[in-house]
Amino acid sequence: MSKEARLVFENRLKQKIGERFAGFQEETILEMVADCLDGFNIEMGVIQAYDSEDLLKNYLNALDIQGRSPKTLNVYEYQIRRLMKWVEIPVQDLTVFHLRAYLNNEKERGLSNDTLEGIRQVLSAYFNWLHREGLILRNPTANLGAIKRQKKVKTTYSEIDIEKLKTHCKTLRDKAIVCFLYSTGCRISEALSLNRNDVDINSLECTVLGKGNKERTVYLDGVSAMVLSEYLEQRTDDEEALFVGNHFPHMRMKPGGVRAMLHELEEETGVEHVHPHKFRRTRATRLVKHGMPIQEVAAVLGHEKLDTTMKYVVMDKSDIKNAYQKYV
Repeated sequence: MSKEARLVFENRLKQKIGERFAGFQEETILEMVADCLDGFNIEMGVIQAYDSEDLLKNYLNALDIQGRSPKTLNVYEYQIRRLMKWVEIPVQDLTVFHLRAYLNNEKERGLSNDTLEGIRQVLSAYFNWLHREGLILRNPTANLGAIKRQKKVKTTYSEIDIEKLKTHCKTLRDKAIVCFLYSTGCRISEALSLNRNDVDINSLECTVLGKGNKERTVYLDGVSAMVLSEYLEQRTDDEEALFVGNHFPHMRMKPGGVRAMLHELEEETGVEHVHPHKFRRTRATRLVKHGMPIQEVAAVLGHEKLDTTMKYVVMDKSDIKNAYQKYV
């Protein structure tokens, strides 16, 4: 039996076995049956063989159907293509040793453990999918353990930091962005995708489209609503976007423009690590400190899992001590 025929046979047999056997037993049965058939001239009919390009396209199509964002699709495609270009062998022949060698090569290029773990997660998702679909016999990432990340101390903006940032904004638009991000805890992509009519100033709320194309309501405080209202009133353009560039023609702002603006504020104010996601972490921490249940904070941030929300909440020793003393 040819290598290709054996692979097709094993995949089909595995699908037939289904849930009757698991783990070690399943692999043992596959090996025994396929070995017994070696040496027999068995016609397999038309063998449908997929090359690496076909497999990748099918995987990206599956992610697209699941509602993954174009940004996510681009990241997955880039990382998988990098791997396949480096190993220069068919997907079916990949082993955990190839993957470890590849990740080690990436580490030698200077990538951090955080970045390497992100790559590992992308590759793991891909090969898990191929294995579930019966397109590969063995999952090479099954024994590829997680890469230990360095635990970084997360920080939030203090009330003084926020006032410094607002005071040093050069334009009303910049101030509106700072206030909006701080008040709502939105992702930068969510904030910049909003249109004017998405925001209800009177009810102090707006509807954003988050990850997975899921809508949720976020809320403005009084100061943010006032600043945003003043910004919209002084605009003379017809662009529907909530936040636009300062120069003509006024087009929807991009994340790079916001990050550049915040970087300038960091240099002018001395506030450390000024970036969009820090506003989101700050909002989550403020809500928890003021007594909002973690489930409701997760709803505000658009998280499905509470574990994700907990990673955003920064509690110092004094907070923990005060909370502890309430119960002793």
